[in-house]
Amino acid sequence: MIPIHDDNPTSIRPYVTWMIIGICVFVFLWQVSLGGQGNRIVLALGLIPSNLLGTKVLPPEYVLIPAWLSVLTSMFMHGGWMHLIGNMVYLWVFGNNVEDAMGHKRFVVFYLLSGLGAAAGQILADPASTVPMIGASGAISGVLGAYLLLYPHARVTLLLWFGFLIYPIKIRALWVLGIWIGLQFFNAAGDDGGGGVAWWAHIGGFVTGMALIPFFRYRHVKMFGHGKEAHAAPEMIRPFKVARRRSKGSSAIPSSHSPWVKRSRPRGPWGPRR
Repeated sequence: MIPIHDDNPTSIRPYVTWMIIGICVFVFLWQVSLGGQGNRIVLALGLIPSNLLGTKVLPPEYVLIPAWLSVLTSMFMHGGWMHLIGNMVYLWVFGNNVEDAMGHKRFVVFYLLSGLGAAAGQILADPASTVPMIGASGAISGVLGAYLLLYPHARVTLLLWFGFLIYPIKIRALWVLGIWIGLQFFNAAGDDGGGGVAWWAHIGGFVTGMALIPFFRYRHVKMFGHGKEAHAAPEMIRPFKVARRRSKGSSAIPSSHSPWVKRSRPRGPWGPRR
C-alpha cells in the first residue's frame, strides 16, 4: 500500500518538507559513498538505546558524537534505497499539508519533536537494545498522526499490488492511516526484536504527532476536516482603454470602453425604462 497523491491542495510551498527530503537523500548518498565504512557510520550516528542510557558504551573508535545527539542524527540516515524511498514518498504526500497547517518554523519543531517521541517509544520498548536505530520513519509517523486528525476525510490515491497487477484506488485518509497504524501495533505485538524494524518508534512518533497537532496548528485550521478545495483560477481581465481624466471629478471607465460589460438600458427612478 503506497500513497502517491492526496486531493488536498496547499496554499504555501512546503519548503521544510522539501528540505528534509533533500537532507535525507544527501545523507544517504554520503553513506553509500563511504563503501565499507558505511556500517561504522551507522553505529556511530545511529540511535542505540543501551548506549544512550549508558548501560553499554561504544568502543572509543566508534564514538564521533555525544550519545544524546544520535537522537537527531539518526533521523536523517537510512539503511537502503527502499527504506529511503518509502519514507520520502510518505513525507512527500502528507508532509506538505501538515506544514501548511502550522507554517514553516513550527513544522521544523513539530518534526523534530515527533522524532524525539519516536525515539522514546523505541527506547521504552527495548531499553537494552544494542541495535542502532536509523531512519526518518519515526518523525514521519508524527506527520501521519497529525494528518489523521486534521484531514481524516481527505481522499488519498494508493497503489495496491495483486500479484503482478497494480491497481490505483482512492480512499479516505482515515482508512489509509488507520490501517497503517493498526499494522504497526500488530507487527509490534508479534516482533521479538529481530525483525529489523522499529515498530514502537513508529507508534511513538504517531502518538506524539497526534498529541502535538492541536497546539501547533494555526487557530483557523479546523480539526477533522475534509481537506481543502482547490482554489479556482481568477477570471482573466480583458484589456480596455482608460478614459482620460476629466477637468472635474475623477477618472472614469465608461461602459462603452469595456467590451465585456453588457450594456443596460437607461434606468429611471423605478428601474429600467421599457
